[in-house]
Amino acid sequence: MKTSWRSASLVVSAVAVLALTTACGQETTPPASSQNVGAAASPGGYGSAGTGVGTGTEAGAGTGAQEGTQAAAAGELSVSTNAELGEVLTDSAGLTLYRFDKDTAEPPKTNCEGDCATAWPPVPANDATAGSGVDKSLLGEVTRADGTKQLTIGGWPAYRYAKDVNAGDTKGQGVGGTWYALAPDGKKAKAGSGGGGGGGGAEQPGLSTRKDAKLGEIVVDKNGMTVYRFMKDSPWPMKTACTGACLEKWPVVEPVDAKDTKGIDLKGSGPRGQGYVVFDRPDGIKQQTIDCVPIYTFAGDKKPGDTNGQGVGGTWYAIRPDGKPVGLKQ
Repeated sequence: MKTSWRSASLVVSAVAVLALTTACGQETTPPASSQNVGAAASPGGYGSAGTGVGTGTEAGAGTGAQEGTQAAAAGELSVSTNAELGEVLTDSAGLTLYRFDKDTAEPPKTNCEGDCATAWPPVPANDATAGSGVDKSLLGEVTRADGTKQLTIGGWPAYRYAKDVNAGDTKGQGVGGTWYALAPDGKKAKAGSGGGGGGGGAEQPGLSTRKDAKLGEIVVDKNGMTVYRFMKDSPWPMKTACTGACLEKWPVVEPVDAKDTKGIDLKGSGPRGQGYVVFDRPDGIKQQTIDCVPIYTFAGDKKPGDTNGQGVGGTWYAIRPDGKPVGLKQ
């Protein structure tokens, strides 16, 4: 009986995978162990989970900081007031400190390594002290994979941004929809709330919709950042034309569980009706799709509500809940 049950289960799994494959017009069938659709991911590929790069190159492709600068001690932390972000935590040189959405605070854990840590230098925990307006009890440390100690604020690992060169710069704010300036309490600075950030409110779903005054109903990610599609991509069969440097400006939207969506059309327009699937890109990055259309955010959008990517190059458009482009003149 056990053998028969297992055989039946394998058949069902294979049929389910084939259904997903057919739904997105994929030309080759993925391994039976995968529920994703697309080319097989390469182990440790650029942008794989935990790198902090490639899911949009949240690293921002910046490598300008020298090694010595990256490891500079934080010194006495202080609080500065930014016209757009409100209170922002800075180091002794006045450089803005950031947090990464893919890290965790409970327990503290960093997921920015390799190239990501070059563009977003971790702040060393040694010599960091609490200045005026900073609660000393919120300062802590986390041990990174290389054994070094990184400063944490309210449990969140702290970083600088390589492209911030002057005191008060906040060029890292909102990059990739995952990097935000740190408020003194370890939460996101005000503009990074996205409906669930610095104010401590409930998190938005991984994907949801909002009404835009000009574009109508459009899809946004968990931070309220506008989601786009690239008209040079293909859903049938599923292919991507945005690779390499393109991903620095157009970070992919990582897989989002169907249960973590609100207002998204989970049914595809294909014969199998399964369009909400994960695309295993040829570069090894896993990307969410809507109606088999790969979806992205735009690095040029700095805060929730921005739609700076709309119509760029005549090929990038905000996306509707059913995967259709918004505002494209046919």
